[in-house]
Amino acid sequence: MPEADAPATATATATAPAATAAEDLLTAWTALLHRCGTATDPEPAGRELLRRWSEPQRRYHTVEHLRAVLGHVDTLADHADDPDAVRLAAWFHDAVYRPDRSENEERSAALAVRALGGSGLPAARVAEVARLVRLTVTHRPEPGDRDGEVLCDADLAVLGGGPAAYAAYAAAVREEYAFVPEPDFRAGRAAVLRQLLALPALFRTTTAHRRFDAAARANLAAELAGLEAPGGDGRE
Repeated sequence: MPEADAPATATATATAPAATAAEDLLTAWTALLHRCGTATDPEPAGRELLRRWSEPQRRYHTVEHLRAVLGHVDTLADHADDPDAVRLAAWFHDAVYRPDRSENEERSAALAVRALGGSGLPAARVAEVARLVRLTVTHRPEPGDRDGEVLCDADLAVLGGGPAAYAAYAAAVREEYAFVPEPDFRAGRAAVLRQLLALPALFRTTTAHRRFDAAARANLAAELAGLEAPGGDGRE
């Protein structure tokens, strides 16, 4: 019957762009690994990474976040010493993600070492990728750490989006932490926002600072005000 066929058709139409997007990312991953000198077929590892980025507990740390970070790395590539190492780190930086655990970055770095080491990439580059992944715990690269600056700026670029995009980001983060009671979430999130606002520089590259810093500070301040308002729910 036509009525029965319609939902299946609609679902197929809706999922087709997502499948195409995933294939585009897989193509980019394969090209990246070949540029870096892989000794093995990169496709299985790429599909495994995309599977991880598509896990059901994710609301913000999704394939779309991966795509956005990679896009920002491309924009900021001229600031990096080794843009492809930064791209590899972007692929792995949230590859292990459980919002109820605190060791995600360390586990993601270990995954990078296993996967890239098994692909035959040079040990020095593998170590650099793992270092960059671990840097996303604090987003505080040392002065002169050009690769670290690019990865951190790309990861934090979401803070400098328009009000609607930032509100969607904040709501998605809250969904990932749905298991945390509202008062506890508000207190913890407010502490994170204060730490970010206290940084002398949210973005280290000149390009990202120019594009995102002012909007990011406005977004962070607005969210913090909502979290601290009596009876506020922390959502703008």
